[in-house]
Amino acid sequence: MLYGFHNGGLEVRRKPDGGARLSGRFPYNSRAVLSDGGRTGRPRKEQFASGAFRHSVENDQEVHLLVGHSFDRPLASRGAGSMKLTDTDDALTFSAEIAPALMEVGYVRDALAGLAAGLIIGISPGFRIPPERTVKDAETIKEEPPEEGQALIRTIHEAILYELSLVTRPAYSETQVEARNWALRQEHAEAPRKLLGVERWR
Repeated sequence: MLYGFHNGGLEVRRKPDGGARLSGRFPYNSRAVLSDGGRTGRPRKEQFASGAFRHSVENDQEVHLLVGHSFDRPLASRGAGSMKLTDTDDALTFSAEIAPALMEVGYVRDALAGLAAGLIIGISPGFRIPPERTVKDAETIKEEPPEEGQALIRTIHEAILYELSLVTRPAYSETQVEARNWALRQEHAEAPRKLLGVERWR
């Protein structure tokens, strides 16, 4: 499973019944810098195109809201009727109802305390790229316009969404980032579909 990150749009509101309502957004067409290229390499950036998660949203796929990408620390889910997803051209947004009973669970208290303290600052989707036989151009890699820089930009056009997580920081593991295959095709400047290993970005 791949992971994405954006550090915006989290909001928590306490409810009269003792539970909480958590909402947030993951914007489309917002570039994340995965690597500055080091001393000799090229910078690498990534973005999600508008509607990248639309198929998962419109087909009522089960999606969980987690803490730190751990299915052992669930907060809400579509299947349980406690999370709603909305897909627009601008962003994927969610609204989750955290049940009063969960408010007494340790990891839930810790997550909400982290949000209140400004330590948990972002939303990270867990997803997979569909196979090429199903979606031909699910992802592409192109050159950044010269006037903007020299980065390679990976654009994800369609992804299968499994979960959204609350995360603490936009840090990428260098070894896992290096597992990405960033070669450009000369004829179309598109990314090869074969991915090496597990890729993560937070």
